[in-house]
Amino acid sequence: MTTVTDRTRDSLALNDVLGWFSPLDQELFGWFLAGQNNRGERGDLLEMGAYMGKSAIFLGGYLKQGESFTVCDLFESPAPDDANNAEIAGYHPFVSRVAFERNYLSFHDELPRVLQAPTSVVPAEVRPASCRFVHIDASHLYEHVSGDITAARDAVLPTGLVVLDDFRAKHTPGVALATWEAVLSHGLRPICLSEDKFYGTWGDPNPVQEELLATLRERGDFDLSIEEAAGHRIVRTDMISTNTPHPSAPSAH
Repeated sequence: MTTVTDRTRDSLALNDVLGWFSPLDQELFGWFLAGQNNRGERGDLLEMGAYMGKSAIFLGGYLKQGESFTVCDLFESPAPDDANNAEIAGYHPFVSRVAFERNYLSFHDELPRVLQAPTSVVPAEVRPASCRFVHIDASHLYEHVSGDITAARDAVLPTGLVVLDDFRAKHTPGVALATWEAVLSHGLRPICLSEDKFYGTWGDPNPVQEELLATLRERGDFDLSIEEAAGHRIVRTDMISTNTPHPSAPSAH
């Protein structure tokens, strides 16, 4: 299978795609996904909430033969409740499936499996314990995020990873509440925090956390701090310099 990293760079680069996916999180996504691939870990990929496809394009570059990638987003479909409709109107009024698919196909030969539906369909559409990496970036409302976390817990493999976006943004308290509730009451264990995203697992975080710490300390271009809270070790990280793009960041064919 030809991946985006095998292609010759053309006019469209990942950072030309509209969306919020910082250089730091591109680094971390790439490190976690490449590590899974290098260890021979197999499993599907899942993204809940796609916007214009920026992070989905990146995830698709790490998909291996025989694995599947599912993207679930309402796109232009109506939301299941008034609060969610109001949220979409305020934050993402121009999202369309056509734009997502056009962007994705600028980097990949085939689309992922697309569910144009509320994320509440994920438990019925994604096999339990089938995913090695789940990215949650859909609704910011507590009730929806809590449901997305539960869906991720059921879909992810014991050693799989879950990433939650906007877990501490000032305009998304529902995401913060649902995230830390999952940590305190539902077995989610932190690995690391970026400015925008929470990285965790329902398995043992220590091996991958130690490997991450060793890698980031050796590189020297990351600020690191380690917090202990409620029995959890939490790594906080930021980039000292973001001038160099991630070496695996895809560009269009």
